[in-house]
Amino acid sequence: MLLSRTKPAASNKNHSLVNLSEITKAQRMAVSPQEVPSVTKFVENRDFQGAITLLEYQKQNENASSETDLWLVYCEFHRGNYKQALLQYETMNNSLYAACCYFYLGMYQESRELVLKSPKCPLQVRLSFHLAHKTGDEVSVLEFHRQLRDVAEDQLSLAAVHFLRAHYQEAIDIYKRLVLQNKDLMALHVYIALCYYKLDFYDVSQEVLSVYLQKNPDSLIAINLKACNIYRLYNGRSAESEIRPLLEAQVNCPFGKDLLNHNLVIFRNGDGALQVLPPLVDVIPEAKLNLIIYYLRQDETKEAFDLMQDVNPSLPAEYILKGIVYALIGQETNNKEYLDTAIQYLHLVGGSASECDTIPGRQCVASAFFLQRQYEDVLLYFNSIKSYLTFLLQVQTILGHYKEAEEELVTIQSAKYRSEYNYIECLTRCLVMNRKAVQAWEIYSRMETSAESLGILHLLANDCYRTGQFYIAAKAFDVLDKYDPNPEHAAAKRGACVGLLQMVLAGREHREALSEAVNLMRGSPDPQMDHILRVIMNWAKENRIKM
Repeated sequence: MLLSRTKPAASNKNHSLVNLSEITKAQRMAVSPQEVPSVTKFVENRDFQGAITLLEYQKQNENASSETDLWLVYCEFHRGNYKQALLQYETMNNSLYAACCYFYLGMYQESRELVLKSPKCPLQVRLSFHLAHKTGDEVSVLEFHRQLRDVAEDQLSLAAVHFLRAHYQEAIDIYKRLVLQNKDLMALHVYIALCYYKLDFYDVSQEVLSVYLQKNPDSLIAINLKACNIYRLYNGRSAESEIRPLLEAQVNCPFGKDLLNHNLVIFRNGDGALQVLPPLVDVIPEAKLNLIIYYLRQDETKEAFDLMQDVNPSLPAEYILKGIVYALIGQETNNKEYLDTAIQYLHLVGGSASECDTIPGRQCVASAFFLQRQYEDVLLYFNSIKSYLTFLLQVQTILGHYKEAEEELVTIQSAKYRSEYNYIECLTRCLVMNRKAVQAWEIYSRMETSAESLGILHLLANDCYRTGQFYIAAKAFDVLDKYDPNPEHAAAKRGACVGLLQMVLAGREHREALSEAVNLMRGSPDPQMDHILRVIMNWAKENRIKM
């Protein structure tokens, strides 16, 4: 939304607003050389560049009127060239219109100073209302709210502030009432569709948006919103196909280009993020958040944390992201203050009236409890949204729900998740605890030698020994004893071999496993191991078993 911008998207280059058809409007109008379009005709078609071209031609040919400069600055403003419009309005000493330019440039203090010098009128009230919201002056917000009239212009301002405060249903109610009062205000369907998009009702948003697209099939803003709905409902490739004609057309609309390029990065799952997003951080509000998400996906937590410092969250998604960033940096640096901050943000979202019964809201509460090591509470929240989550598996593993955790773990298809240490550790432990130690050993065997593989080896050795799966325990402790020879590993290996013999004697383990254990014991300098080996060999000889 333009009201969310904090600085101009570009310098004083040519701008246009929202329609792809603006590229060809001048061409279509020029088909008949006898008929020269009027300025008002250009403006009605929202072809402000065409209007400016005509007005400048009239000035050059001394065919200008007293209203020519007023039309020029009007068109500059409406095509998004606020810097140029500001210069002209200041020349005309029109403080209120100059204040509007400052507002759209994100220069709220300068805008406020000019508003105070302007005469009292409905536009001054609306601008003051928006400035109060932007600067966080809640007393003034209420004061100017009371001064708004029941007319379309004032109600649109009220709906815009509702939207910016994430009060999407309240904005929808205003827009729907205005549509009933004036069916010619077709753009209201785009605003309603955008509200439904923010409420995650993407199919409803598409249905409402189609009403506008039937009349204006080349609207950049509407096509972009349609692509965003498709991205949420289907995938990025389908969404990209919707905006590709706009990208190929090279529309002379810097903010539109920025918006499309930003969303193209999202549709492509972050491809080109470092080239596109940083320049847009102060232009498109979501750009900074998406850049932070990109850094998190690249495990660049420090960069995400540094960028997050300037974010003052006001929406649930912003609170969630800030909580995640503080949780990650807190865990990496073992900083309790950061972890406490993360817990605070996550509980704030999960405890809010609007989010407490949503999936993200319950995830937030569960994640906060996880950081607080209150695992029973974590499981209580996660079980209520079990079908939507994979993080639940780690909690189930901690709490000993190994069967359920294994069933969920094996269904995960993402190669990224399956390669993460937490996933491998959880699956290994679940397999061991579900008495599938051989499968767990195969997971370790496929790992490259590293600190992570050593951690899995320790897990295998200890968990297999504790659960009486002595064959794998013996193999694991044998490898550990070779990596790090010490009396504890040697003693554990002896105990595992004795336990394996007992399991074979009880008929609970195959004799082939004992034969492999004998190979592990041969050549050991440990006299106790040599004694165990002799006992096994004598038993095998008495039972005519070849070792």
